[in-house]
Amino acid sequence: MSDPVPASRPRALVTGASSGIGRAFARKLAGDGHDLVIVARRGERLAELAHEVGKAGGKAEILVADLGSAEGLGAVERRASAGDLAMLVNNAGFQNYMPFVEIDADRAEEQVRVQVTAVMRLSRAVLPAMIAVGSGAIVNVSSMLAFSAGMNQPFLPKRVTYAATKAFVNAFTELLAMEVAGTGVKVQALCPGVVRTEFHDVDGKPVLRPNVPILEPEDVVQASLAGLAAGDVICAPTLADSSLLDDQQQSRNAVFRGSLSAELAPRYRAAPLE
Repeated sequence: MSDPVPASRPRALVTGASSGIGRAFARKLAGDGHDLVIVARRGERLAELAHEVGKAGGKAEILVADLGSAEGLGAVERRASAGDLAMLVNNAGFQNYMPFVEIDADRAEEQVRVQVTAVMRLSRAVLPAMIAVGSGAIVNVSSMLAFSAGMNQPFLPKRVTYAATKAFVNAFTELLAMEVAGTGVKVQALCPGVVRTEFHDVDGKPVLRPNVPILEPEDVVQASLAGLAAGDVICAPTLADSSLLDDQQQSRNAVFRGSLSAELAPRYRAAPLE
């Protein structure tokens, strides 16, 4: 790989930058002195954002791409590998809230490509240069639904593939953070609840569940950047008691350690056949 390219201003690549959290990240980072590479499928939205950034004295490179396609992801991956990025925000994603048996299989696979494969490949693309210069940050936008497996509550949506992809994002981020510890690179999984964005729209119309607290995207970005500064690998913007994250980590570790045996658990010995 070629040597990292120096830049007068730090440069951040933001996927899903045409609306919601991605756009809020782009605006905030531009205001804080970053130049941008903004990625989304809707070129007209990106052009509007680039114009806004330019008026504020920054530069925004537009990359129209669909991360659900091999061609789109390949184009963004090549740009991410250029060696000039100080920050990557893996924000692109979409919801397909419905019973799993009703989901179009191709649409479900597309969600995996956007919310799992793209996160993995783009993170891999930016890391060598970040490690070489001893600094950088990767923010992987996840969700509080990553913690919701096993919860059967009427206020939660049907979410099999969506929540599963976000659980991957959390595990991927936590493990990657341990691997890059000491390199100067920070990695974060950002886990907001319901956010006021087009993400929840159905057929172009906003659909937000009643009586569910709604976060503003700008507040989510503020929490993420504050969490990066504090070294938080899992950032849950509205979780006041952060010890709960430590508790769930300890519970997972206990399950793993408690299974280190070559003997079946008593409940599985000589189980009756039905």
